[in-house]
Amino acid sequence: MAKRSHAQSNANKPSSNRRRQTEGRKCKKRNQQDRQYSREAKGQTADIYELHAQPTEMETAYSPTRSYRPLEAKTASQQRYINAIKNNCLTFGIGPAGTGKSYCAAAIAAEALQSSRIDRIILTRPAVEAGEHLGFLPGAVDEKFAVYIEAFRDALNERLGSGAVDYYLRHGRIVAAPLAFMRGKTFGADSFVILDEAQNTTKAQMKMFLTRIGEQCKVVVNGDIQQSDIRGPNGLADAVDRVRGLPNVHIHTFERNDVVRSGLVRDLLDRYE
Repeated sequence: MAKRSHAQSNANKPSSNRRRQTEGRKCKKRNQQDRQYSREAKGQTADIYELHAQPTEMETAYSPTRSYRPLEAKTASQQRYINAIKNNCLTFGIGPAGTGKSYCAAAIAAEALQSSRIDRIILTRPAVEAGEHLGFLPGAVDEKFAVYIEAFRDALNERLGSGAVDYYLRHGRIVAAPLAFMRGKTFGADSFVILDEAQNTTKAQMKMFLTRIGEQCKVVVNGDIQQSDIRGPNGLADAVDRVRGLPNVHIHTFERNDVVRSGLVRDLLDRYE
């Protein structure tokens, strides 16, 4: 009887081993899943931390080129433009060079980011050269595109300080990308989006850009319809005709008398136009 029991015990050993192997595989899979979930959770936490992170005291230290005064309009037209940006979801700034369209928009966005009223500034423009071809530019996309947003960079440096701007760029709170990279994206809540040199967009590009606008998002579109560098009708002129009269949309037009860059620029515009 003991012999039979011993034989039965030996016969059951393979199935016991298989069960242990199966349990081991399941346990290993659960551990792998736990580690994956942990990594994902840490990544999400890091993203949230990056989104709400603030530059250090050293990065916001005094800069000789930084302006600590609130934004002040230089003309009555600029003041109306500033008020329009603050009070509307979508604002078009139309007019000649030197009227402060880009500077005012960048300054308002910088002030909103610094005071945490928004989480991210998105700067974009069509990558179109003004009558000449620069050819291949080395480096990554952001390095190639940097040349197109120098005007914004100067304004942001003045309002925030260069150290803070570098910090915000590294952590994705200031994003600069060509207009072509906007396809498929949604401008989410608490974002401030600026499209500059919009006279160089096509109708299709402008439609693509405007249909990216999400809820609780502020968008500024700037350009001079008379200074387009593309052939045929441009998207800015087309959009202005289409959106006129829509709620939460304001179209502000600057005149030559609103040029604040210099008196010479006004005189030159008179001669050319």
